Amino acid sequence: MKSLLKSTFSLFSILLLISCSKAPEEAKDGWKNLFNGTDLTGWKPVAGTATFEVVDSTIVGTSVAGSPNTFLVADGMYTDFILELDLKVEHTTSNSGVMARGQFDPAAREGKGLVFGYQIEADPTERAWSGGIYDEARRGWLYPLDMNPEAKSAFKVGEFNHYRIEAIGDEIKTWVNGQEVAYVVDDMDSIGFVALQVHSVKDSTEAGRKTYFKNVKIQTENLTPQPFSKDVFVVNNRLNALTDYEKTQGWRLLFNGINSDGWKGAYKDSFPDFGWGVNEGILTIAKSGGGESTNAGDIVTVEKFKAFDLAFDFKLTEGANSGLKYFVTLSEGNKGSAIGLEYQILDDEKHPDAKMGIAGNRTLASLYDLIKAEKQPRFLKPIGEWNKGRVVVTPDNKVTHYLNGVKVLEYQRGSQEFRDLVAGSKYKIWPNFGEAAEGHILLQDHGDEVSFKNIKIKTLN
Repeated sequence: MKSLLKSTFSLFSILLLISCSKAPEEAKDGWKNLFNGTDLTGWKPVAGTATFEVVDSTIVGTSVAGSPNTFLVADGMYTDFILELDLKVEHTTSNSGVMARGQFDPAAREGKGLVFGYQIEADPTERAWSGGIYDEARRGWLYPLDMNPEAKSAFKVGEFNHYRIEAIGDEIKTWVNGQEVAYVVDDMDSIGFVALQVHSVKDSTEAGRKTYFKNVKIQTENLTPQPFSKDVFVVNNRLNALTDYEKTQGWRLLFNGINSDGWKGAYKDSFPDFGWGVNEGILTIAKSGGGESTNAGDIVTVEKFKAFDLAFDFKLTEGANSGLKYFVTLSEGNKGSAIGLEYQILDDEKHPDAKMGIAGNRTLASLYDLIKAEKQPRFLKPIGEWNKGRVVVTPDNKVTHYLNGVKVLEYQRGSQEFRDLVAGSKYKIWPNFGEAAEGHILLQDHGDEVSFKNIKIKTLN
């Protein structure tokens, strides 16, 4: 074993060998206890120096000043499983989590090692994203609880919270204290380990704070997924495909990934015969000089929509400008891009439009020329990578913009506040701008290369 530890093998290999020699204790109901309730047999701390001990049949992790995140890793590698455990944090700074299909690079950080992969969050702060899904040390948040705000109240600080995690195929679902929390469809990791986290601390005053884990058990055979009964948004990273659950909740694709069915050119009877193209499931507008609707032109849905939940993935090229518009009526007869409420799609750093308008109201994810998107840099994906946009319009005309799962603005169509904003914008020349009862969805040709995929919509009643 010493030679194996000195080799460049990954923890995947190490844990696989260990799991072959010592299987978890199997319970009568088909579950296996990963923690024996007595000691830390079958567990190994990695990546940090936080300490772990067993007290009263509970694993107690204690934070240490100067340590990065520390993970207590269970023996074995798992593909499909259902994991349940109880977790407690006593202070709002004691962030924690559970790795599901975790990964480890022993050579990273100058040989200190790095844990990465899917983590189910324990967040005792006011933000309250417990049960959300975070891609540790890799892509960041996959499922912030802005996507399911009702679940923010599930976690209780200072009490044991029951977690249920299902990782079956490419679907990961979570529950906290019986509350349905997060649903992610993603295929980056199909196998990995289970681990318990003690988070790093900001300063020495937070050292010594404890996180508690008990009743850790796993089921790997004869799995029976527990269906979500509520309407929970799914972060689905399959290419232009819906889960059965999404279909039962009323979702459908606006772009089928194959052709332009359901779309046409704005002010046209058919889809543009140049400029826009579909290749390997991606819808792209070609670069043509940066002008607004001067080449192939905008495209719109054939169908009109009233109240809806609309999600889409987009990828910008350097310096690019585009937009997704909604409540587009095509009735203004204007030149250039068709008129509508616009979710701005922009390279804020390198396109000049970001510095125009008022107080940043032309930046990425903003309601263009009206309301600035309040976004944090950590939730932005770099130019050339895919970002996730979302626009929700409820029947009472409340509108919310999201970027990568985080709410960045909301407003009320037709309110006095909204009309005052319009009166001070470029849209003031159009009567009742943005207040149409229904309209098309539009993707803008602004002369720059921008790509779209996974465009899905659900009508709301």
